[in-house]
Amino acid sequence: MLLLFGCVGVACAQQVGSDLRPMDDVNHVVDLTLDSLEKVRTARPVAGSSRRGSNPVLFLVGNSTMRTGTKGNGDNGQWGWGYYAGAYFDASKITVENQALGGTSSRTFYRQLWPDVKAGIRPGDYVVIELGHNDNGPFDSGRCRATIRGTSATDSLVVTLKEGPHKGEQEVVYSYGEYMRRFVRETRALGAHPILMSLTPRHAYVDGQEGRVARVDQTFGLWARQVADELNVPFIDLNDISATKYEQMSAWKFGYHFYLDNIHTSRFGAMLNARSAAEGIAAGTHPELQPLQAMMLPLALPGTGVKRTDGRPVVFITGDSTVKNADRDSTGMWGWGSQAWRVFDEDKITAVNCAQAGRSLRTYLREGRWDKVCNDLQAGDYVLIQFGHNDIGELHRGKHRGELPGVADTSCVSRVTLPDTVYNEVVYSFGWYLRKMIDDCREHGATPIIVSLTPRNEWHDGHIERRNDTYGQWYRDVAEQTGTAFVDLHNITADALDAIGQERARRYYCGDHTHTSLAGARLNALGIAIGLRRAGSPLAEYLKK
Repeated sequence: MLLLFGCVGVACAQQVGSDLRPMDDVNHVVDLTLDSLEKVRTARPVAGSSRRGSNPVLFLVGNSTMRTGTKGNGDNGQWGWGYYAGAYFDASKITVENQALGGTSSRTFYRQLWPDVKAGIRPGDYVVIELGHNDNGPFDSGRCRATIRGTSATDSLVVTLKEGPHKGEQEVVYSYGEYMRRFVRETRALGAHPILMSLTPRHAYVDGQEGRVARVDQTFGLWARQVADELNVPFIDLNDISATKYEQMSAWKFGYHFYLDNIHTSRFGAMLNARSAAEGIAAGTHPELQPLQAMMLPLALPGTGVKRTDGRPVVFITGDSTVKNADRDSTGMWGWGSQAWRVFDEDKITAVNCAQAGRSLRTYLREGRWDKVCNDLQAGDYVLIQFGHNDIGELHRGKHRGELPGVADTSCVSRVTLPDTVYNEVVYSFGWYLRKMIDDCREHGATPIIVSLTPRNEWHDGHIERRNDTYGQWYRDVAEQTGTAFVDLHNITADALDAIGQERARRYYCGDHTHTSLAGARLNALGIAIGLRRAGSPLAEYLKK
């Protein structure tokens, strides 16, 4: 039985018992209006243009959580997971093409963008459909993108659009589930394989359940699953896979996986969602996924290559060239990490020097070096974190390795131009990077220890230079904020060199005022042992007697 009733500008065809109220806009983001199609077509790839020979294409259909803004280049600090999805597929067998666009709902994508995507789809291709974040608000005004809640195949609304480029036109609005059916059926009609995914999680906990991430298992996730079951297509519960990961994090870490608001992800969140999507596909049991799974790359996380001995924890040493250098010529430059064997009892603990010359906290993280350490961490391990010499560089030029000064939870977007790439990067404060590493260690059950930077061979009035008002203070502030053990190597070594005197101190440096000789590396390694004992760190139990 159909009932017709009039609203202002809206005629409705309603199945008895249906709920045609528009869904609330829970995102509270008002700046994601759909760009003009002319502008969109200049930024998004022509559908199918990534195809290599007769290889299939994996098309991504979604909204700003898959591609933020029109360009999707992170120029506002936000990233969609579609940018990173290609990292999990063998490009010699299949290409990944991000056709998503910020601000779209299942309704607006289907009407305005889907025809162009369909033009590029060929038999054997795959189409991932992840929409729903914007299927809310008014039906006929504002962004005119709401769909009818649920999966009804019969409910519809005839609306006259009051705003936007199609103002004055009439449009039939269907349920969310019905739009999903249309994507699926039209994909199959082209000989391709549809995959439905639930939405990415928002930055929200369940009311009254701190630590329990809110899910869409009673709305869009449920409806997408119901359509997938009905039409026998693969369904990946991206929402649950990512939410489960967020629940293992501190509230602070959960927060920085988003940027500027509670729906759009930072680079951290986008990369997490891309991996979750790949993991969901790899673990899927639907027969249609098997050919796609054969075109995926291994999902194993990269590590440091540490070789463990049963019963022994590992101390991972991170830092720059003052920690790891050439470390081979007796007259050349040495980092103190090469001399860790002189202070740590190798029968009790394994020391791994993961430092890299020229790195700041920012670049150590950006290059994935910190991720390799984290991926290898086990409960009971220790991590020494020492940076600072390269963190004073420029934010937006040169090697792009500088950070914001201080310890505040601040950030800015930097345009990075390197010889092999140009991209946008969110840059945080020196203290933020330290807090992130500390938090990551504890998440894995490891113990972080902050180590202040080594002193430079610069002297004033008979005393070696000290940076206790900048980096020295920032280390102390973060240690106090986080309750982390602090080894003040900067002052321990400076005290020793002051006692030795400027002239004799030269032998502890090599080539310039920063890098140490073998003697200097040994002096700093001894300073680590002194600092661990002074700090009362449990790691001191693993020092040589």
